[in-house]
Amino acid sequence: MEFKELIKARYSCKSYDGNRQISSEQLDAILEAGRLAPTAKNLQEQHIYVCQSPETLACIDSCTPCRYGAPTVLVVAFDKTNVYTYPDGKRDSGIEDAAIVATHLMLGAKDAGVESCWLNCIHIDKLHDALGLPDNEEILMLLDLGYPSEEARPLPNHFSRKEIEQTTTYL
Repeated sequence: MEFKELIKARYSCKSYDGNRQISSEQLDAILEAGRLAPTAKNLQEQHIYVCQSPETLACIDSCTPCRYGAPTVLVVAFDKTNVYTYPDGKRDSGIEDAAIVATHLMLGAKDAGVESCWLNCIHIDKLHDALGLPDNEEILMLLDLGYPSEEARPLPNHFSRKEIEQTTTYL
């Protein structure tokens, strides 16, 4: 699929066929898309946790109502101690780099024939502790992955976009 077609076809899937797991080849392609994402100073501070076991998925369900039956969930985290700090000292690259990685994962999923949903409705500290993640890592988001159920459709507002003049200013 051409890139423009891919970004138009991608939507946030809110209903998965929980009985159908994605293939290891699809998962590898998705993870590779994330691995190739650019990061500040090429620090590659991301860490992706692949969650597929019933126990881990139950743990995720206790921290978000938004798994929607997905058989695979990626936890996208980053190492807070390995980030680029901007010259003014007010921000660092951790969240933005993890967001770029997550976007690559999401688009890689669509390219691999898998639907996804970016989740940020999470009790992050609870999930961090429940998964036993290292103290130096911060969770950015979860990415549901799977095949859509028969009733899955984009939300009604999915295709609503502002005109480019409303979101862009030339200086």
